[in-house]
Amino acid sequence: MTKLSLATLKEVSATAAIPGYDRSSLVAGIVHFGVGNFHRAHQAVYLDDLFNLGHDHDWAIVGAGVLPSDAVMREKLAAQDFLTTVVEQDNNKTAARVTAPMIGILPTGDAKAIIAKLADPAIRIVSLTITEGGYFIDASGKFNPAHPAIAADGQHPQEPKTVFGLIVAGLKARRDKGLLPFTVMSCDNIPHNGGVTLAAVVGTAQLSDPAFADWIKANVSFPNGMVDRITPATGAREIDLLRDNFQIEDNWPVYCEEFKQWVLEDKFPLGRPALEKVGVTFVDNVAPYEHMKIRILNGGHAAIAYPAALMDIHFVHDAMGDPLIRAFLAKLENEEIIPIVPPVPNTSLKDYFQLIERRLLNPKIADTVPRLAQDGSNRQPKFILPSTADRLARNEDVIGLALVSALWCRYFAGTTDSGKEIVFNDASADRLHAAALKAKTDPAAFLAFEDIFGTVAKSDLFVKRFAHALKTLWAKGTRETLQLYLDDKLAE
Repeated sequence: MTKLSLATLKEVSATAAIPGYDRSSLVAGIVHFGVGNFHRAHQAVYLDDLFNLGHDHDWAIVGAGVLPSDAVMREKLAAQDFLTTVVEQDNNKTAARVTAPMIGILPTGDAKAIIAKLADPAIRIVSLTITEGGYFIDASGKFNPAHPAIAADGQHPQEPKTVFGLIVAGLKARRDKGLLPFTVMSCDNIPHNGGVTLAAVVGTAQLSDPAFADWIKANVSFPNGMVDRITPATGAREIDLLRDNFQIEDNWPVYCEEFKQWVLEDKFPLGRPALEKVGVTFVDNVAPYEHMKIRILNGGHAAIAYPAALMDIHFVHDAMGDPLIRAFLAKLENEEIIPIVPPVPNTSLKDYFQLIERRLLNPKIADTVPRLAQDGSNRQPKFILPSTADRLARNEDVIGLALVSALWCRYFAGTTDSGKEIVFNDASADRLHAAALKAKTDPAAFLAFEDIFGTVAKSDLFVKRFAHALKTLWAKGTRETLQLYLDDKLAE
């Protein structure tokens, strides 16, 4: 057994690929907020690939964070010299590699240290992976400046505690020093993530310095990007598997699928690493790609999460292995989601969905239904309800999409079809649970959350479809309800 560190890389190389570059040669060019699993399986892997080619060693990563979980990650990674073991798994192979593009993580919540690093002229990109719920946006996609955390940063801009308050302070420090602003690059699964990040940064600055907010809007680049790689959470299982299969002791390894994709708008005034050399697609407009991914893949995740949970299925590949759930997803995608996704350059949307089916069926990933089901109050308004709204705007039916919303409501009643208690992982769990219980007899109770459902809940057709689907779920159970949908009998 070998404990991962820079000193043990030679021993680790017996079972895993190791960096082909000298980590001591790297210089930080990127500050990244949110050093979680997805970042380390995606952006960090692309940079590791690039560094292995001998290119751009002045674009290493320094991590940063504001949450307690960020402090835990910093402690775990610092103990192994900020190295990460990434295990890529396909149906036919499993391979481990150690990545080393991160050269440090700043003290969590230390505003002074973080702002100083952001003001370092060597830092030319600030990137973020802070989850869909980290942007302080409502159902309409607008930034909420009244959120207590943002309001506090507006009142105390020199002592920011949010990512956006820190970015504002860092940009101001650079301007005061006569330095050009860094590019702010979101790596989260949010439609128009660059625009969303721009609104959050400008909106935060507006609270304390409106003139500076205007300066940010005029001078700072916020490229949109589409990111994709299925990356389950790490637990004892993954740590043990790495130890047993690769004889490596890593405090927080990352398991992921082999597939990865990154499409980025090429808007980096201070330059960028040559990521096109390692598979990143740079485009003038990323919207078609992100629209495709968010509606078809992320929407598909959200669609299967709740029927699987209600049927006591734990793993995603088992959910997709159930003929009923797989057929439900295929019908939903092919009849209600894919037809309203705009064309994507050089891409067949049906082929893209077939690729997603294969990815979700991969048993080695061991992605879990609870992970897909978490944070629905942030994910449903981004991944499912926009498709519903688009179809309603075209006067098209929403039987399947309304069923997805009804399944989510039924899930938040708190028990599976077999009577097992459901453990929620959602910031809005209490209000959703209370409303879901009321919705058993009054479906409108669950649709009353305007911050989630927006204008969709004002549609008579959607309300009708939702109410009938929810009534059927309670009366007949998930499995029979899905079968009725497949037989085109759910609307009867």
